[in-house]
Amino acid sequence: MPQHTLAPDIPPADDLGSERRHLDESRAALRAMREHASALSSDMAGDWVSRQVLQGLLDQRVAALADHPDTPLFFGRLDRAADDDLPPILYVGRRHVHDGGGRALVIDWRAPVSRAFYQASPAKPMGVDRRRRFGYQGGRLTAFEDEDLAHGGDLGPSRILTDEIERPRSGPMRDIVATIQPDQDEIVRADLGVTVCVQGAPGTGKTAVGLHRAAYLLFTHREKLSRAGVMIVGPNRAFLSYISSVLPALGEVKVDQTTVAGILGDHAHPEDPAVSAIKGDARMAAVLKRAMWLHVVKPAEGVLVTKGANRYRVADYEVREIVASLRGTTRYNPGRAALAQRLAHQVLVQMERRGESPDDRVQDAVARSKSVKGVVDQVWPKLVPEQVLFRLLSDPEFLARAAKTDLTPEEQAALVWAKPYKSHRSAKWSGADGALLDELADLMDRTPSHGHLVVDEAQDLSEMQLRALGRRCRTGSATILGDLAQGTTPWSARSWTDVLTHLGFAEGLVTELTLGFRVPREVLDYAARLLPGIAPELAAPRSLRPGAGSLRLVETSDVLGGVRDAVDAAGEGSVGVIVRDADAQTVATALGAPVLGPDGDGSKVLVVPAGLAKGLEYDHVVVVEPADIAEAETRGMARLYVVLTRAVTTLTVVHARPLPEGL
Repeated sequence: MPQHTLAPDIPPADDLGSERRHLDESRAALRAMREHASALSSDMAGDWVSRQVLQGLLDQRVAALADHPDTPLFFGRLDRAADDDLPPILYVGRRHVHDGGGRALVIDWRAPVSRAFYQASPAKPMGVDRRRRFGYQGGRLTAFEDEDLAHGGDLGPSRILTDEIERPRSGPMRDIVATIQPDQDEIVRADLGVTVCVQGAPGTGKTAVGLHRAAYLLFTHREKLSRAGVMIVGPNRAFLSYISSVLPALGEVKVDQTTVAGILGDHAHPEDPAVSAIKGDARMAAVLKRAMWLHVVKPAEGVLVTKGANRYRVADYEVREIVASLRGTTRYNPGRAALAQRLAHQVLVQMERRGESPDDRVQDAVARSKSVKGVVDQVWPKLVPEQVLFRLLSDPEFLARAAKTDLTPEEQAALVWAKPYKSHRSAKWSGADGALLDELADLMDRTPSHGHLVVDEAQDLSEMQLRALGRRCRTGSATILGDLAQGTTPWSARSWTDVLTHLGFAEGLVTELTLGFRVPREVLDYAARLLPGIAPELAAPRSLRPGAGSLRLVETSDVLGGVRDAVDAAGEGSVGVIVRDADAQTVATALGAPVLGPDGDGSKVLVVPAGLAKGLEYDHVVVVEPADIAEAETRGMARLYVVLTRAVTTLTVVHARPLPEGL
């Protein structure tokens, strides 16, 4: 029997009033905390730089304490039986709130004691007698529901939890802090030192889990991560716009959010996908390394430095020995600087032998002298990544020397430009070139590292792109999110072990989320018919929500008319009309609705190009001509699987052509 002792729509009036008074008190306390933070001044700092730093910290604190009237400040309560120094009743919410006397009114969901809200059960009550969940309409507390954990038994389904999961959505993604499930909570609270890779079926909340893990780590390791930084990497700007409100709603305002293109450069010159696939292969790392070091050559002559009447010579064989000792043991640019200093040091040794007493300033002057710079420029020339890649892609002989046996003759021929550009300055680079340029940049100078990196839709990244991201968390850890079944690029990953290896986290933990909360079962089962053809090794996803009547298949000769009818019939919430990329503007014009752009859009009805649909969700989804979407690209069936799993409430498939095999 379910142990929910109170129906959420008929709570006792006195209890509900008491909880509302606690909410009012908590909101007032939060306002007081924010006003206190606003009143603090940076003038106490001793100098201008310190004042700027302190003011920045104060501004962040004020922003983190912002109250969101439409967002519940607390969503749960724990009545505890544990014999410790903590209060017997704790309210769990989005951030810590205390009154003027320091009494905790709301406990942050990330605090260790709050774990019981997500993990406690009748079999393992974790010192909790009763868990209370609160229901809200906007920011108004309207209901609660109690779960008895002290007397065993099956809790049964929670109406408040189900209603919150199914609540219609519009605009950006919401946090799921009130609905985190035990298996999700284990991932969220994984230690900072652990890299976690989450294979998540559609609707399992993997993106939200990754964002909440970032928030949890920032709370738990505030000092370390405030220095090292946290970066969120999404597949496109529309996705970043969609998730932009989650972390601020949890009080985390200082997190970098970007795309792979934002990191590697917004290079978008068209290129044959087969060529991009070669460039994305990890074998290119060795080719690029050789290509760069091939620019270091044997000296034609030694160094002659004149200082007054004295002349100092470093013989060519000595230069060769210094170059050999440095080549390949350092990054390119530090090695170039070290060569100049080593040559200058050899000159200083000769000066000392002649009774002079040169110091570091003399050595620096010799290193900058025309004679030393001339030899360094000849032996170890100054380079930028574009120069190396330009030479590699425009000179077949140079490419062959750099590739050795790593690339076949056919692959080398495919890489070389049919019509080379005049110089590296006029060259137009593809998206795949961006990862190669980044690899070269790291070979020249070390890439800065973050404390933690969250990468979503990681299955679509090439091996070279993964290497580029891995460099950005060398000294930290990562949360890797994705779904192998949703891989839609020619180079999409087939194994998470391979992904972790190319990122540099071969020992990372791989975990799987298969139980969905967002996509109705009827819709998910329909989309899963495609799995045997695109990812037969994956378990079929399951959904907690039956969703009877959530799927409609509409075959019609008037496709646009069918789409209009489906949009008109959609209930409350957002509507995404997903179409083949090339058809987006035509359908948008017919519907009088906007097309989803790179930066997102909060309109109720949006026409969504299939290529931008990944990671997004809509209450109602209308998919137009699945066969067109499936045929539009190399992994079109995987793209169709993505498209069919974007619905939270209803999915309508409108088509005139026969449906793809399996559907």
